Amino acid sequence: MTPRKKLRALLAKPGYAIVPGAYDTLTARLVQLAGFDAVYLTGGGYSRASGYPDVGLLTMTEVVQWISRTVEAVDIPVIADMDAGYGNALNVIRSVREYEKTGVAAFHLEDQVSPKKCGHYEGKLIVSREEMVGKIKAAVDPRRDADMVIIARSDSRAVEGLQASIDRVNAYLEAGADVGFVEAPQSAEELAAIPKALVKPALANIFEGGKTPPLPKKDLEAMGFRIGIYPSQTHRAAIAAAKKVLAVLKRDGDTAAIEGELATFNDREEAVDSRRWRELEARYLKNV
Repeated sequence: MTPRKKLRALLAKPGYAIVPGAYDTLTARLVQLAGFDAVYLTGGGYSRASGYPDVGLLTMTEVVQWISRTVEAVDIPVIADMDAGYGNALNVIRSVREYEKTGVAAFHLEDQVSPKKCGHYEGKLIVSREEMVGKIKAAVDPRRDADMVIIARSDSRAVEGLQASIDRVNAYLEAGADVGFVEAPQSAEELAAIPKALVKPALANIFEGGKTPPLPKKDLEAMGFRIGIYPSQTHRAAIAAAKKVLAVLKRDGDTAAIEGELATFNDREEAVDSRRWRELEARYLKNV
């Protein structure tokens, strides 16, 4: 079964699937090693890992290179962030072509004005519903593999209110998208209203510090959400851990005081599957 078919099967199963976020390829490998069924490539995380805030400063080409490396490095389905499609409907057509070539299992496309902002920043601007319906159709029609999942996201909650955002997502789903994503609902009550109102499966976006309450899996599952992305947890953990080890190294001149908290040499090698590369080396370079 291909990763795209695996994701389709995951969405078709009863229950709620947790999909952790990865901000680089190594983290995506760690998500797989932890036993999760899929991984989410967070555009905001990749922006920050590249030293930029999440305000649309990276190009489609840069993001596609990252997605391509990551899809090759893992066996589980990869869900990617396409932001606002990097422009208008014509840009969406090319973006879909390029994303599809990476082997990505799914991507989400949002209705912010391009370049977009983090969904939980203030001051977001959105395109008209009609323009976004056109962009969704421009994503659906060029798709060569019908198993690639298209997730329609609306950021209009902060601009037009919850009901308008739900109505927008339903319009995008009727235009051919496969999964609905209402970004940044502001209470548990608003979260609960979304899956019941959408005409296709609903996705939740969960992280601490944003506008949406980070409810536990059992609550989101009971509400009817089928899948949840958790974009920032691994990145925030990495930032906190790096700050801690750097502070100890600055203070002590070594990391002996926290060495037991750090990954071992073997942990690091397992994370990148070094054994497989040694086996390939032995197979193909034995006569060199």
